[in-house]
Amino acid sequence: MLAKDFIVRKSEFDLNKSGKVSAKSPSNIALVKYWGKTDPQIPTNPSISYTLTNSFTETTLSFEPKKADELEIRVFLDEVEKTDFVPKIKKFFQRIEEYAPYLEDYDFTLHTHNSFPHSSGIASSASGMSALSKCLIQMEEELGYKVKNRLQRSSFLSRLGSGSACRSVYPGLVTWGESEFIEGSSDLYAIPLEKDIDIHPVFKAFNDTILLIHEGTKSVSSTVGHQLMNNHPYAQLRFDEAKQNIKKLLEILKSGDLEAFGKLVEHEALSLHAMMMLSDPAFILMKPNTVSALDKLWAFRKETGLPLFFTLDAGANIHLLYPDEGKEKIEAFIQSNLLPLCQNEGIIYDRANFEAL
Repeated sequence: MLAKDFIVRKSEFDLNKSGKVSAKSPSNIALVKYWGKTDPQIPTNPSISYTLTNSFTETTLSFEPKKADELEIRVFLDEVEKTDFVPKIKKFFQRIEEYAPYLEDYDFTLHTHNSFPHSSGIASSASGMSALSKCLIQMEEELGYKVKNRLQRSSFLSRLGSGSACRSVYPGLVTWGESEFIEGSSDLYAIPLEKDIDIHPVFKAFNDTILLIHEGTKSVSSTVGHQLMNNHPYAQLRFDEAKQNIKKLLEILKSGDLEAFGKLVEHEALSLHAMMMLSDPAFILMKPNTVSALDKLWAFRKETGLPLFFTLDAGANIHLLYPDEGKEKIEAFIQSNLLPLCQNEGIIYDRANFEAL
């Protein structure tokens, strides 16, 4: 589908209604990363992610016909009003006004809750914007519009709020970005991989334990980090490598090759952070305890041969990826050796979610 296919007419909505809708959406963790984008929220390379289970955002959106000329939006995080969140929501609404023209006729109140620390590198924007987009789809239906493909439309709108949010709409392994190796892939929305490939059972029961090395706000936001890929001396090499890694990962996911999976996913994570360190200006989001934890992980894997791997998003926290095989020994190692490296001994035990959302 093209962007124009998502345009709707305001006349299709009953603009006299008020209401309240709620949605829950998980975060996701990218295995093949995208880093760099062009307007409007188009990725410079495709990506593949796992949708998570326990790391999610719950949002309630109340709407009523606008009382004044100026759009009013109020946002509450865990019942505390967050005026600093409002500009981002307004920017999102401005981006999607062509596809959701009814927004200019309403005032909004958002109540939102994350199951994990906000701004800690667990992609709160992905779960937050996808939850909000799901609310908008429900709002459209409340206003009388017949939504034809709820998930696809939600993914399309989510992308315009946060690129990775478009992947959080679907369960399981999800891809976003046009790829010659995936039929139906698009820069405009995500699609679930299970439509196109037979995923090996070992990758459908995968654990993701998140080490909260640093729970504070990142020193450099993802938005700024993406912008620093413009004119980056190694940008094109990185984009080309990521595109080929999509092909490699697809074969791995079909074959069930755990060793190849770990090698590729860890390389992707380190490549992402290498791009940060080679940006101008350069920046480092890993913390000393991030590096210590990776050293301990590598030593444990070499000693035991157990399939424990890692990936990193744009932050200091570590996603530990492992199948159910050896889970008991792996989680004992996490508790005894890696937990002390976490801020406030923070760990989130999560899993890839292949259930319908």
